[in-house]
Amino acid sequence: MSKPIDFYFDFSSPYGYIASQKIDALAARHGRTVTWRPILLGAVMKITGGAPLPGIPLKGDYARHDFARSAKFHGVDYRLPTAFPIASQAPARAFYWLNQQDPVRAKALAAALYHAYFVDDINISNPEDTIAVSARSGLDADKLRAALNDPAIKDAVKNEVDAAIELGVFGSPYIIVDGEPFWGADRLDQIDKWLGTGGW
Repeated sequence: MSKPIDFYFDFSSPYGYIASQKIDALAARHGRTVTWRPILLGAVMKITGGAPLPGIPLKGDYARHDFARSAKFHGVDYRLPTAFPIASQAPARAFYWLNQQDPVRAKALAAALYHAYFVDDINISNPEDTIAVSARSGLDADKLRAALNDPAIKDAVKNEVDAAIELGVFGSPYIIVDGEPFWGADRLDQIDKWLGTGGW
């Protein structure tokens, strides 16, 4: 069987959110599965010297316009959250805690958290908001609250981020297909063709 496609993303990334709405269906058309891997762009930017797009002169205004335009292009519900960008430790910890138990439910939780942030304008950087969204998805709020403060879960997130950086992941979304990296939601068409042709 073919290896799963690795989908790296940050919960604060509009382009990661857009790609999250498309990547599983795209992969399924080619008989592939997707492993979702949240990362923390803040840790990555310490290495790349990057900065959040909204704070960059000229580029920030373009980016805010392009987020909405790209979402419309892909037919994805979207609005720029009131708090943007945000630290994404809480949703990443929630994901990896659940992923240890049930990867399918973890992926559904990631989708719910993304929707809460980029459609419902819920600030999921706040642990209690992440817990509330998760509880609506059927998770035990008290167990998740404990998990978000569990050093083992914090270490699990750090290890995932470190492993991603070791592979060269530097943005969101960052999608790896059989060792071939693609950065950005605007690479989905290339990924589709790559999967269909075996590369070029």
